Amino acid sequence: MMIMLSGNIPPASGLSSSSAIVSATVLGTAYLHNATLNKQTLATISAECEKFIGTQGGGMDQAIAYLAQEGCAQLIEWNPLRATPIQLPANAVFVIANSLSEANKAATSDFNQRVVECRLASRLLAKQMRLNWRDLNRFADLQKALGYSLEQMEALVHTNLALNVYTRTDLLKLLEVTEEDFSENLLTPNTRNSQTFKLKQRALHVFQEALRVQQYIETAKSTPDDCISRMKTLMKQSHESLRTLYECSHENLDRMVHISDQLGVGTRLTGAGWGGCVVALCDGEDESKRFVETLKTEFYGNIPKAQTSDIASLCFTTSPQRGAEIYMLEKEKSIWSPSA
Repeated sequence: MMIMLSGNIPPASGLSSSSAIVSATVLGTAYLHNATLNKQTLATISAECEKFIGTQGGGMDQAIAYLAQEGCAQLIEWNPLRATPIQLPANAVFVIANSLSEANKAATSDFNQRVVECRLASRLLAKQMRLNWRDLNRFADLQKALGYSLEQMEALVHTNLALNVYTRTDLLKLLEVTEEDFSENLLTPNTRNSQTFKLKQRALHVFQEALRVQQYIETAKSTPDDCISRMKTLMKQSHESLRTLYECSHENLDRMVHISDQLGVGTRLTGAGWGGCVVALCDGEDESKRFVETLKTEFYGNIPKAQTSDIASLCFTTSPQRGAEIYMLEKEKSIWSPSA
């Protein structure tokens, strides 16, 4: 089988370019081999394949690549993988803006460090609650085992994760494990030299972000007059949490968020962070155009690299569209989509 790849998603931009390549390749391979796989199975296979590059991703990018629907956000849930469409306000316009700071998550340990910190936080909380902690390295599994609400999980983190920074020695003692066990079974290959871990901050971000997702959905479904305004606030809160608790932002991303705040636009980083893009929510075309023009002068106008780039490819409006499909030129431009 020979494959030629082409695309227009900029790499290391937080727009899931690697997931797009993997998902497109898996879909094409399945089609050529007449494999009758539904979208959920294709997404699961794609997520597993991407781990071969060394990043411990959760599968969200691959899921939305297949399960996206036009005009909707998607609530992605797991075990089993499923998606619930959330109709967005008709006047909502999204802007994608590239910070021009590349974020290659496979090249550093930053991304996996956050994954490890979340897993360690879940396991430590599980041990403190006298559960089988080795099997509970995901917050969702821990929450289910405890039967707690998100608010209760947030309170548990505040109560039980007392230290702002846990050392390696702290965790060896609290988990009652050996250095060898800790290194081989609780860390990833590129985090085995890590000496400090911020468990409380990462856990708080995860549970507070989950609460924001719930609030976002409730706002979209209730369709009040200030729906978009409330969604903007949630996006601003999300970015602030990513900046201060998850610590995966970048000065260029923060500059764009600051500009958006001045214009009343709701903006957050998208993707893994440490560079890449922001996604901004605007109330109508006029606001989105004003935001784009302001970014061109106040942000891109001060970056030399932007002067030799096509600005339209760096900063543009967009909207949710359908997920991955096969487009067949030899069959009168027909489109084949995997089953739901």
